[in-house]
Amino acid sequence: MAQAGKGKLNYRCPSCFMRDLDIDMFYDKDKKEYYCIRCQYTGSEEDVLAKNEMVRTRYGAMNTRYTKFDFD
Repeated sequence: MAQAGKGKLNYRCPSCFMRDLDIDMFYDKDKKEYYCIRCQYTGSEEDVLAKNEMVRTRYGAMNTRYTKFDFD
């Protein structure tokens, strides 16, 4: 297997991130793609960023404080 290192930025693996695991991806310069050593996910930078944005929607209201609940 070729030697690989961290990319320009530390991207999270979208597949692991969906399962609430915070795993950094590695970058393969020869293939120009990112890959995860835990779940075998591979993808281009654009693919990784798009899928991470999709996962982040579940944390959209994380910084919102709810004080009124209309359960009645």
